Amino acid sequence: MPEFKVVIADPKKARSYQVEIKGEKAERLLGKKIGDIIDGEIVGLPGYKLEIRGGSDKDGFPMRPDIHGPVRVRVLLSGPPGFHPREKGERRRKTVHGNTISEDIVQVNTKIVEYGDKPVEELLFEGGEGEEE
Repeated sequence: MPEFKVVIADPKKARSYQVEIKGEKAERLLGKKIGDIIDGEIVGLPGYKLEIRGGSDKDGFPMRPDIHGPVRVRVLLSGPPGFHPREKGERRRKTVHGNTISEDIVQVNTKIVEYGDKPVEELLFEGGEGEEE
């Protein structure tokens, strides 16, 4: 059974919230890619739409949008995500994860792109589901 920590970024309030999902809800995320729009119902936000922006796997390797599939590879990078060069033109070989969510992924980063009727805090904290960061 997959289990994910979903970090929800709220651009209007410049805050983020973390929600853990398991079981059937988590299975609905398998196979989704960076850039896909998902229904907020998965994380307890009915009426909201969330965009997948990235994440990291069980060993802490970041997801990269330009690596296709649920794979972990070593690639030559010249910029983020996965490598921040200290000098102009610096490149380095780093291990990163592909852009598809698999069971190896632990954290999924999302951003709210369409808001619902109720505020985020009211939906997440009335049931004691999420935790504030």
